[in-house]
Amino acid sequence: MTPTFHTILLDVQDRVATVTLNRPDSRNALNSLMCAELVRVMESLATDPLVHVVLIQAAGAAFCAGADLKERKTMNTSEMTARRVQGFAAYGAIERLPQPVIAVVQGPAFGSGCEIAAACDFVLASSEAIFCYPEVGWGTVGATQRLPRIAGARKAKELLFTGRRFGAAEACEIGLVNHMYAPDALQPEALEMAKKIAGASPLTVRLTKRSIDQGLATTREGAMAIELLAIEENLRGTDWQQAIAGFGAPAQGDRA
Repeated sequence: MTPTFHTILLDVQDRVATVTLNRPDSRNALNSLMCAELVRVMESLATDPLVHVVLIQAAGAAFCAGADLKERKTMNTSEMTARRVQGFAAYGAIERLPQPVIAVVQGPAFGSGCEIAAACDFVLASSEAIFCYPEVGWGTVGATQRLPRIAGARKAKELLFTGRRFGAAEACEIGLVNHMYAPDALQPEALEMAKKIAGASPLTVRLTKRSIDQGLATTREGAMAIELLAIEENLRGTDWQQAIAGFGAPAQGDRA
């Protein structure tokens, strides 16, 4: 039975799960309930063998306008700390998914919106998407870990210190976004890419993701050991011999 959510939508078709941030009237601002529901849905998808790829998108004009500041106005220091931990839990749940996760950013992604996107394996964006890290301007600390690992320390410091807005083209240049598309082409391109990935061996894709993520966190020698273990597990768990045997064979309908 499909779980019920109040701030997100979940749709699974053809091995692709689409998670939609669904607070368009609030520009999909991240509140406590959305944090909890993102954790719930990611935990559910992580153990679903029918889900090979996950898309994270948003309803309305904005991807995510950042944290819900209306919710924070009445919080004390302890409550604010707890709320920040909730955000960390949501980003971490996205990051820990064994399946590939693609962010589809159609509009503004500020603060928490950038963190959600950065927690995905990669990002596809509309040419109309706008990005911003406003944390310093709000008198708070945030986004200090993922952005430097993507864009480098110097670029991250500039974007965090100034809080300036930047477009999808610059986001591509610094590595935050992988590909930029015309607004009407974004969804079809994202779905086509997701379906292509979903057609590959799910174990092989998961092991490739795990090897990259774990390998970056250790030494080169340790990373090679991680990849070797993944290769061995893949050989035991997939029909690799059949795949190799079929390599180069004429497609159905082709003539020799």
